[in-house]
Amino acid sequence: MSGERLITSLTNDTVKAVRALHMRKEREQSGRFLAEGLKFIGEALDQGRAPRLLLVGQDARPHPLLDRARSETLKAGGEVVAVTHPILAKISRKENPQTVLGVFDQAYTDLDAIDPTTAPAWVALEQVRDPGNLGTIIRTADAAGAGGVILIGDCCDPFSTEAVRATMGSVFAVQIARASVEDFLIWRARWPGSVIGTRLDATHGYRDAPVRAPALILMGNEQAGLTDRLAAACDLNVKIPMRGRADSLNLAIATGVMLYAVTEKS
Repeated sequence: MSGERLITSLTNDTVKAVRALHMRKEREQSGRFLAEGLKFIGEALDQGRAPRLLLVGQDARPHPLLDRARSETLKAGGEVVAVTHPILAKISRKENPQTVLGVFDQAYTDLDAIDPTTAPAWVALEQVRDPGNLGTIIRTADAAGAGGVILIGDCCDPFSTEAVRATMGSVFAVQIARASVEDFLIWRARWPGSVIGTRLDATHGYRDAPVRAPALILMGNEQAGLTDRLAAACDLNVKIPMRGRADSLNLAIATGVMLYAVTEKS
């Protein structure tokens, strides 16, 4: 850590600014977000995304990936600072925090900049409210080879600490876009493949849906499901059968089922 600025005070302005990133208002105003852990930061570096600020605990063990993170952060014009364990715990809100934290710039893709043909499937989420669900869906979209996730209407923040943690680094690997219902419907009219909605009252099963790639999978809110307006904008609505006592699936699991059902046909 030779040459790195050392921060030991919990009231330091840099510490305050990083801690504030737990609040959505501050993330939106700054355009930045917090990520925890060396593995996570390595995923970012692999996608060409260096931290704006790298915080390294005084007790962090030497590691080639940490050396790379320091080097690429500085090369990109970011800052590397050494911090004490109490500061790491305060920022991460954990008694046993990760020894490396990173502050990154948020990256949204404009809806009109999306090229549907670059992936076999994409996901659009209407008013998703649970950040853990959203992060898991982003991770699942990455695993299934989907191009990205589009957030429609009033959704939770994909760059909240909980959502980012649930992505396991996939927040850097897939495109994330956001749109109002009106803008989404205008854009959807130009979609070159199938647009498939999920509804419990649909007649088609999710496995027999005729799919024309690239597929756009629409998933609704955790409680209310897909609204009538967006369901009407789909080429086809399908259902995942409930064979036991449960009357629905968790949104992230249902999205995973749909993604693999669709991409296996492409």
